[in-house]
Amino acid sequence: MKKTKELDEKIDDIVSALEKTKINEYVDYINNRKRLIYINFVQGIARGFGMAIGFTLLGALFLYFLQQLIKLNLPLIGDFIAEIVKIVKENL
Repeated sequence: MKKTKELDEKIDDIVSALEKTKINEYVDYINNRKRLIYINFVQGIARGFGMAIGFTLLGALFLYFLQQLIKLNLPLIGDFIAEIVKIVKENL
């Protein structure tokens, strides 16, 4: 009798832990293939868009930094960077 009660309590603890993890919703999500494909597609588009914007901003900041470095008139580096900026501006 005592073992049965302890076993019931342990099972109740496991059930409540599984309910807290919302594993039922996850299983429903995995089993619905159309929803899974749609959500992954939208996430992929969002990631790609975010990467494109991030790369554009980092590239612009890098070019701005190079232009500021040119204005310092460093002897060897200035001419090299000026040539790089000139090539980039021509190709844009």
